[in-house]
Amino acid sequence: MNKTIKNIAKGFGWGLTGLVATGTATAASWILFSRRYIRHDMPLDPALDAERKEFDSGHAGRISYYVDQRGQGTPLVLLHSVNAAPSAFEMRPIFEYFRGKRPVYAMDLPGFGFSERSDRLYSPPLYQNAISDFLKEVVGGPADLVALSLSCEFAALSALHNPGLTRSLVMISPTGFNPPRVDKIAERADQRGSKHQLYAGLAVPLWNRPLYDLISSRPSIQFFLNKSFEGLVPEHIVDYAYQSTHQPGAQYAPTYFLSGKLFTPAVRERVYQKLENPVLVIYDQDPYSNFTMLPALLRECENWQGARITPTKGLPHWEAPGRVFNAMETFWSAL
Repeated sequence: MNKTIKNIAKGFGWGLTGLVATGTATAASWILFSRRYIRHDMPLDPALDAERKEFDSGHAGRISYYVDQRGQGTPLVLLHSVNAAPSAFEMRPIFEYFRGKRPVYAMDLPGFGFSERSDRLYSPPLYQNAISDFLKEVVGGPADLVALSLSCEFAALSALHNPGLTRSLVMISPTGFNPPRVDKIAERADQRGSKHQLYAGLAVPLWNRPLYDLISSRPSIQFFLNKSFEGLVPEHIVDYAYQSTHQPGAQYAPTYFLSGKLFTPAVRERVYQKLENPVLVIYDQDPYSNFTMLPALLRECENWQGARITPTKGLPHWEAPGRVFNAMETFWSAL
């Protein structure tokens, strides 16, 4: 009996060793393939058919943006999401609709598009300061901000610390409305430690870019975008996301995102509830955001409004643009 058990254990050991060896060989092959055969300096087309300019932010380096100043009225500033493959392209329907009606700006946030993608610390304060610097130095006055997903947190931070630079804030599919855990202190301490460990693992130079190449492959981009659309994903969104992710330094900011280090802990209590600016939330179902606590905030804060655009899944301005634009214009007309 003992001999049988020993033979089974020995066989299991050899099998496990074989699996580890196979996995190591596969990983090594992919790292080699990534370095030799995947292009990381693809030509990058403009995300929008508009004039593109740049300015140097004292806090966030070189910032690229698109602008159409033919319209009149309060400037409109558009902020794309932050994830593994975002760009100003995400805000194209809004830019195209409002250009000529009012001054419209669309930023490339730090680490994305034509903006600086250097190997540095990416954090909520970096994005907050990038937005505030842009409003001060480029727009030069109060603006209406329209932010998507995680960028809603950065826009809210900017509005909270520099309220005079923001007239109003439209949040599309915002993050930060998950229900709170019971043991908040333990949860936050655990999250901080886990985030640091995860980032340290992902950021190892040997496999950081090869791992990002897997995440930013065309099938992967298609898979994750499919989750954000009720219907079919427009092919040109996939094409541009692939272009944008295959640039020098494209992996740095997404690595911070993937490790969870770009989210502000308790942002609903610490930031959202303290905003004095008028806020409109446009939302429905979203595979990446939870809106459980949104109704409570809408009841508690008179300056907050909600508009549910159904059926959509995270990008309502692509799937139901008419209803989204109508909600925005109704909101702004009452300011």
